[in-house]
Amino acid sequence: MTSTNQPRSTRQRRAIDELLASTNQLMTAQQIHQQLSRRGEAVGLATVYRTLTAMVESGDADAVRIGQELAYRRCSATHHHHLTCRNCGQTVEISAPPLELWARTVAQEHHYEAVEHVIEISGLCPSCQVATVE
Repeated sequence: MTSTNQPRSTRQRRAIDELLASTNQLMTAQQIHQQLSRRGEAVGLATVYRTLTAMVESGDADAVRIGQELAYRRCSATHHHHLTCRNCGQTVEISAPPLELWARTVAQEHHYEAVEHVIEISGLCPSCQVATVE
């Protein structure tokens, strides 16, 4: 999802955006920084954090709390939620019409407007389930 208040495109932002677009897994800022370094991209860790914050604010990326850390993922343009593997970080975008209806109903019952919500669902993906059994 993009905003009309789009942050300026820089070499660093393009590199981070391309990296996020190349995976469906959530990545921490430090993991992103390490991957960029391996690719030969000179992007400082502070720049990675600032860029990710701007991307989340503009709707170009999602931030999901995993344990004590935030992890990031480029996301689609429509409202959605994530189902995330606690072990490997693989993420699936999900839509949840009953949840959307419930959130609107609760807000209306309490006379709230301009309501937003974030739902985080986590578990073990099929690959990690197999790995824990072996």
